[in-house]
Amino acid sequence: MSFFSVEGISLQFGGLKAVDNVSFDIAQGEVFTIIGPNGAGKTSIFNLISRLYDSTSGKLVFEGQDITQVPAHRIARLGIARTFQNIELFENATMLANLLVGRHCHTTTNLLSEMLFLPGVRRAEKAHRRKVEEVIEFLDLQAYRDKVIAGLPYGVRKVIELARALCSEPKLILLDEPSSGLNVEETDDMSYWIRDIKTELGITVLMVEHDMSLVNRVSDRVLALNYGKVLATGTPAEVQAHPDVIAAYLGA
Repeated sequence: MSFFSVEGISLQFGGLKAVDNVSFDIAQGEVFTIIGPNGAGKTSIFNLISRLYDSTSGKLVFEGQDITQVPAHRIARLGIARTFQNIELFENATMLANLLVGRHCHTTTNLLSEMLFLPGVRRAEKAHRRKVEEVIEFLDLQAYRDKVIAGLPYGVRKVIELARALCSEPKLILLDEPSSGLNVEETDDMSYWIRDIKTELGITVLMVEHDMSLVNRVSDRVLALNYGKVLATGTPAEVQAHPDVIAAYLGA
């Protein structure tokens, strides 16, 4: 049984097939990357997995459970977190406040107990803070703990969004173009963190990425898409050598 599998998934908007009968499997502990030109359907697949879109056909299976119709608000509780191509943070809140939002899926208290700040709520709050501090240390973000997001550099915000996703303690993390907008040094740091997320935290990674240098450094396997269809799947070297991928994506 695969850790995560996409089985013949399709997404259609009117006459346009954004995702066309796509299938792939991801093993636990793997970094699996989807590549392809703009408009290939990469982010649409992420939106299907995180349940922002309903698929036209096909099935999504996570740890043996069919999640194709699971409501979006339950996905994080199952152990799936994501980042976004365009950073989605609360701009006027501090980094710490944003990371604590990532703990929301683990909230078990009710409104009344929180209003009264009962002992159980205090214990839960301490546990959430401990987890957030672990993530801050893991990504070396201590200097930004109490900084407001709006005043931080773009590269730092990208790392904070990654941190918020890690705060939910995912088993599978979806990284949507994690190097987008980063300089060479920041991209190098991101590659180290992706590897550490896999090796130190034991989290499986599904990534969409354009930077082929980053893809080659961190990916166990790669899937190439074009016009919503799978062109090739294999190691980074195998996929980049595929003639259809060369024609569609690498432009050579």
